[in-house]
Amino acid sequence: MDYLKKESERRQEEKAQINQIVKRIYAVLDDKQAEDIKVIDISEISVLADYFVIAHGRNVSHIDALVDHVEQKLAEDGVFAKHIEKSTDRGWVLMDYSSVIVHIFSEQDRKFYELERIWADGKRIEDVSAL
Repeated sequence: MDYLKKESERRQEEKAQINQIVKRIYAVLDDKQAEDIKVIDISEISVLADYFVIAHGRNVSHIDALVDHVEQKLAEDGVFAKHIEKSTDRGWVLMDYSSVIVHIFSEQDRKFYELERIWADGKRIEDVSAL
């Protein structure tokens, strides 16, 4: 019985840490004026991650600044991306933080790929501070 209790506590602690990462990413993107930031909880429908954070930048320079800022601020917290993938035109950057995947798009690429529609079965998080 102790094992089950400890496992439950471990999972709750892990979920709290993941939620803190989501809040931090959201705040960092908001600080750098990312456009239309959305958070989708995909934990019930995918094994890829627990959350997607989706936003877009105004231009390539803004997208680069958003990516750099997220990477820098999370690194300051001891959180590092497993992988960062950039499209050749930098219209889509994917930052893989294991349980949280950040997608930063150009507005045009965001409309084209429609991740919010594709992952519509996930739970939209309207109030990130409530996580």
